[in-house]
Amino acid sequence: MKKALTIIKTTMVWLIVALAVFMMIFTVISVTTFNRNDRDLFGYKAYIVNSDSMAATDFNAGDLIFVKEVAPSTLKEGDIITYISQNSESFGEVITHKIRKLTTDAQGNDGFITYGTTTNVDDQTVVTHPYVLGKYEFHLKGIGTFFNFLKTPQGYIICIFIPFMILILYQGINCIRLFRRYKREQTEAMEAERAKIEAEREEAARMMAELKALKEQMQNSVAADTPEKKEEAPAEANEEDKTEE
Repeated sequence: MKKALTIIKTTMVWLIVALAVFMMIFTVISVTTFNRNDRDLFGYKAYIVNSDSMAATDFNAGDLIFVKEVAPSTLKEGDIITYISQNSESFGEVITHKIRKLTTDAQGNDGFITYGTTTNVDDQTVVTHPYVLGKYEFHLKGIGTFFNFLKTPQGYIICIFIPFMILILYQGINCIRLFRRYKREQTEAMEAERAKIEAEREEAARMMAELKALKEQMQNSVAADTPEKKEEAPAEANEEDKTEE
């Protein structure tokens, strides 16, 4: 059970790390790439859709669309293009609409009549070739909304700041635990060494006591044997005197 909890905890931490790193990478890429006419990502320009003018058929506000640069002369009716608007109410904005038909403007420049599929109303101004940014290829649903949220203080706190703070807090707790474990192991090692020294001292004292007891026993044995030898000596001498007589 403990091992399973450890695995779950480790997995959660790595998921948080991966999420935080992904958020950082996504933020850097999005800030430097999204809605930038002069930047591309793997050959595609990325734009966040700001209106539902194409919601009836293709994509909605908040989606992230990818546009590939093509020669305007290759475009045809039914293609969806991204262009810089010259309409009075949206001048300079990036618009993505469908081509209704090929045409020319008042000066005879080649261009396109475009419209939003939701309203099915033609745009006010003919889109000439110099203002075409590329052809719509595909979209990712809701990514633009998420990016716009990420740019807000709340989004930064929730998606980036909190995950990193959780990671820092977790690592801090781990460091404290490791330090406490090290101190505990160090204390246990010192106590074990002290117990070992004490055991060796007791063993040495026991051996000294045994040696002392053995020595005393030997001395007592020698002391006990010495008087008998002294008593036997005169008897032997008397026997020798008798023999000489």
